[in-house]
Amino acid sequence: MFMDRFADAINTIKTNERIGRQECVVDSTKLIKAVLDVMKKEDYIRGYEEFSEGHTRKLRVLLSNKINSIGVIKPRYSIGKKDMQRFESRYIPSRDFGVLILSTPLGMMTNRNARSQGVGGRLVAYVY
Repeated sequence: MFMDRFADAINTIKTNERIGRQECVVDSTKLIKAVLDVMKKEDYIRGYEEFSEGHTRKLRVLLSNKINSIGVIKPRYSIGKKDMQRFESRYIPSRDFGVLILSTPLGMMTNRNARSQGVGGRLVAYVY
């Protein structure tokens, strides 16, 4: 039984990246797809494809072996434009190395995009 599908998917990606696999399979949800789209834009993964396995939808994630660390941020802090610097220094090791993934009114995006567009949101995950 899954408690948190998103956290399980992120943990699966992290584990398969560490052991050097080229792909992994995770559950398919809108949140996971949105985060994978952001990760693809930032070149942390090569892509993903959706398929059916019985009655459930799954995603085959094509890994690029560029992830050093990835994690879910809980609780999902609500941050404004001005608070972003504090959370960047908390979750990512360097200013130009890694991204925070936020859920904003304009959709899922990185901290850099949110800052340039002048919006805040809720922290979902970090990747570097």
